[in-house]
Amino acid sequence: MATAAEQIATSLASAYPLTFVVSPEEDRIERLLMRFAAGAKPQPLPLAIWNCLQGFAGQPETSEPTAALTWLATEAPRGLYLLKDLPALLPGNRPLLRALRDTAAAVRNTGKFLFLITSDLDLPAELKPMSYVVTSLFPDESEITALVQGLLQQARRASDTTTVEGLVGALRGMSLSEVEHLLRRLLGRHQTLDDRFMTDVLAEKEQITRKEGILEFVPPSTRMDEVGGLDQLKAWMRQRSTLFTPEARAQGLPKPRGVLLMGMSGCGKSLAVKAVANEWKLPLFRLDMNLVFAGVQGNPEWTFHRALQAVEAVAPAVLWIDEVEMGVAGYAEGETGPLRRIFSTFLTWMQEHTADVFVAATANRIHLLPAEVIRKGRFDQVFFVELPNEEERKEILAIHMRKQRLDPGKYDLVLLASATKGWNGAEIEQAVISARITCFAQNRPVEEKDLLFAAGQIVPLSYTMAEQIKAIRAWARTRALPATTPSKPEM
Repeated sequence: MATAAEQIATSLASAYPLTFVVSPEEDRIERLLMRFAAGAKPQPLPLAIWNCLQGFAGQPETSEPTAALTWLATEAPRGLYLLKDLPALLPGNRPLLRALRDTAAAVRNTGKFLFLITSDLDLPAELKPMSYVVTSLFPDESEITALVQGLLQQARRASDTTTVEGLVGALRGMSLSEVEHLLRRLLGRHQTLDDRFMTDVLAEKEQITRKEGILEFVPPSTRMDEVGGLDQLKAWMRQRSTLFTPEARAQGLPKPRGVLLMGMSGCGKSLAVKAVANEWKLPLFRLDMNLVFAGVQGNPEWTFHRALQAVEAVAPAVLWIDEVEMGVAGYAEGETGPLRRIFSTFLTWMQEHTADVFVAATANRIHLLPAEVIRKGRFDQVFFVELPNEEERKEILAIHMRKQRLDPGKYDLVLLASATKGWNGAEIEQAVISARITCFAQNRPVEEKDLLFAAGQIVPLSYTMAEQIKAIRAWARTRALPATTPSKPEM
């Protein structure tokens, strides 16, 4: 997406009388407009700012919005005018909307340009023909770089280009005021820009995304060796682990766009997504489609659009869409409304986006996915995650035993893997946890018979949902690549 400065330049060159700037940062937009006003040709232009409390500075009785618009239409000189509170006053105020429309018509081609700043755009239909929309939810890389270099210089901290680039990348997706507050605090706490410094930056990013309420930052806590099996998926991911590096960019290598993991519930799809982000050293953000459609963050379409912009701003990053089928369930050819528009927006963005965002989507009820989602070009690969085979169950058992402080070498993993045939990873984990809790309550070590007894208390999904699993396998046989190398059927 074009930067805020590029979008404002386009608006001015097109001579739109009204420009709506979608941004939560009034101060940053004000500074940008000051630069444009000072650099205007053939001579600089003034920048005047209006708010609902003070009106225009030096112009009495302009705090009332219609009075301010009347002054703009009749007496104001050529220049740039930033109106800070006006968009919030428009809904339900027909006289004000009429005054703004008439003012826009009056100032057209007179050298007066009106900029209205808002954090959530709801543009009235009457204003659309005469308006240009600038979307700048986050500062661009050049703005963050200038601020970082200035603060480092003030703090007298030496830093090379690589360190500054890494820091700027970690700070993307934050407002300039948030960047400034964060760096001033951390520069006072750390003497060098080391790994601990960068860890604190990422921790702050978690707080920022939590405050935004759309994307959930998932801390890097899962390693690839904590995921049992899925050898073909792991090999595919490891081959692409360096494609977001400057070296790969210098070679002109294409960056991976995304992967879709579909299949059985509880077989490690979500765990694999977390491990991939950790393996690639990229921040992981989870988008909750249910939260988007709930409308708690406002209009669902605008919320979804803002989420995509937010993740582009923090790129390079991994965007995790869990249970993606829930976001498109109910979509049907010919359907209208927010669901279809969001679905179309997502498909177009998946195809066209240029930001370093890797989309990792998971799906359980794969029959709900429209064909448009799984075709090539949207995802680089579609993997089918099957119930773990015997070797994978042994690996999963060993992983969860170590997590529960048990030595896998003291147990017959072949016997236990046989006893858990048809189980998913989550069920195996629960059996190990259950055995350890029981033995802890009895104040004795965990024995093999305890694990077998715990296994006997669990009825796996492969028994209770046998027909559904059979249908899933049939559906995925020709539509996806197995995440695990196919082996001989177990007896």
